[in-house]
Amino acid sequence: MMSGLRHPAYALSLALILGGSALLPAQAADKAAVRHPAATSRPPAATPAGDQFVDGIAAIVNKQVITLGQLADKMALVRIQMQQQRIPVPDDAALRRQVLQQMINGLLQDQEAARVGIRVSDEQVRRAVQTVAQRNRISPEQLQKEIVATGMTWDQYQAELREQIQDDILRQRFVEDHINISDSDIDAFLQTHANMPIAPAPAAPAQPEPEPQPAPQPTGPELVELAQILIEVPDYASEQTVAEKRKQAEAVLRKLKSGASFAGVAAASSNGPQALQGGDMGIRPLKDWPDLFVRAIADTPPGGLSGIIQSGRGFHILKVVRRGYAQRPAPKPTRAAPPAPAPTPVAQQPAAAGPMMVTQTHARHILIKTSKVMSDDKARGILEGLRTRIEHGESFTELAKRYSQDASAPQGGDLGWLNPGETVPAFEQAMNGLQDGQVSQPVKSPFGWHLIQVEGRRTKNMEQEFRRMQARRELMERRIGPAYEDWLDQLRGQAYIDNRLDNSRSGQQ
Repeated sequence: MMSGLRHPAYALSLALILGGSALLPAQAADKAAVRHPAATSRPPAATPAGDQFVDGIAAIVNKQVITLGQLADKMALVRIQMQQQRIPVPDDAALRRQVLQQMINGLLQDQEAARVGIRVSDEQVRRAVQTVAQRNRISPEQLQKEIVATGMTWDQYQAELREQIQDDILRQRFVEDHINISDSDIDAFLQTHANMPIAPAPAAPAQPEPEPQPAPQPTGPELVELAQILIEVPDYASEQTVAEKRKQAEAVLRKLKSGASFAGVAAASSNGPQALQGGDMGIRPLKDWPDLFVRAIADTPPGGLSGIIQSGRGFHILKVVRRGYAQRPAPKPTRAAPPAPAPTPVAQQPAAAGPMMVTQTHARHILIKTSKVMSDDKARGILEGLRTRIEHGESFTELAKRYSQDASAPQGGDLGWLNPGETVPAFEQAMNGLQDGQVSQPVKSPFGWHLIQVEGRRTKNMEQEFRRMQARRELMERRIGPAYEDWLDQLRGQAYIDNRLDNSRSGQQ
C-alpha cells in the first residue's frame, strides 16, 4: 500500500508550516497556538556560472551561482527578521557564514524540486496566504499590511510561502515515504507506553448544583518548547576531531552559563538548521521529542540548560524555553454541563473514552508522478484518457495495474480502508466528494496526479486502531526530523559545492 499518500504526521505538514506565526510581527505572533521558526528567503534566482561577469561569486552549487549581491540582500533581510524576533544578530562574518549555508541548502532543494518536476502554482500560494490569515484571525489584506510593516515586501513573503510549500512537498515525497514504521515498532511503543491515555472524557459533576469556580486544570500532554545549539561532527570523524568539537561545545556551554544570550550564541555558532531563529525548534508534546532530549531535560525548568548531549550528529546543548500544560477553562457556575474544551490539533487530540465510531472509505487510485519529463499537463492528460476508457467499460483495477506508478499498482491501486485524516488533504477532499463506484476527475497532490475510485464506505469502532494510529503518528514525529536532515546531507554529498567564503572550502562531488 502506498505510504507517501498518507497525510504527514509530523509538524512540518503544510498546515502547520504555514500556520506558524513567526512570519508575522511580534505583536501578531501571540495569536497563533504554535510558534515556528521564520524562514529566510532564498536568492531570487541563482545565476548560471557562465553568465556571471560583474557581481562576485559567493558559492557555486552544481551549475548555479550564488552571488555576493544576493548574499548581501539575504543578510539584510535576515537581519531585519532577527531584529523583529529580538534575536541578537551575530557579527557580519558569522551571519554571512550562516546565511550562505542556508542559501546553499535552499538551492539544493530548489534543484531537487526542479529535477522531479515539482512546481507550486499561484493558486497554492493564494490558499496558503488565506490559511495563514485565518490562523492569525485577520484578513489577507491585514496580513499583507502586517508583513510590509516588518520591512519585508509582499513579493518576498509570497516567495517564501512558495518555497515552504515546495519544501513540504519534498519532505513528504522523499522523507516520509521512506520511513518504515512496522507493526512490531508500534507494538513495542504501546507496551512501553501502556498507560498512554486515549483521552477519557471528563466525568460529569456528581451534583448539578452550582459550585465555587475552581482554578483552571491542566489537560492533555506536557508541552515543551526547546531551542538547541548543535556543534556538528562530520561523519567518520577522527577521535581528535571529535575531541576538538567537544571542547568547542564546552566553550559554548561556559559562555551560556556566564550569561550570554542563548539565541545570540545559537545564531553565531550553531550548525543546526534553526540557528538563525535563535535555535528555536518549536513547541510539541514532551513525548514527541527524541528520547535523548527527553532524558536530558527531565528536571530542567523553563529557562534552564541541559548539559552537553552527544548524538550521531554531534554535540547538542538544549534550552527549555517553555514547558507546561494546556489549561482547560474552569466551568461556569451553572446547572448546565460545562462546555467542552476547544479542539486541539489532530496530532495531539485525545479521543473520547469508549467506542469510537468512524466512517471509513475503501478506495483505489491510479497515480502518475510528475517529473522533468512528465509535466502536470501531460500527467493530467494521461489520466483524462484513462478516465474516458473507464467510462467506456474498461476496468479501473486493470488500468491501475498497467499504468499506476504507485506501490499499490499490483493490487489494482487498492488502498484498503482509509480513515478520515489519513491521506493528504487534496486526495481526501476529492475522495469524500465521490459516491460509491464513482471515479474522480484527475486530482493533484504533492505526489503527482491521481484518479480515485470509491469502492464503498463503512462505519467501524476504531478505539484500538486509534491507539495504533496515535502510536504510529508519534513514532513518525520522532523520526522525521533526523530523517529530513539525513536527506539534506545526502543532497549535499551528491552535489558539487564550492563555498568561496569558507577558508577550508573544497569542491565536492
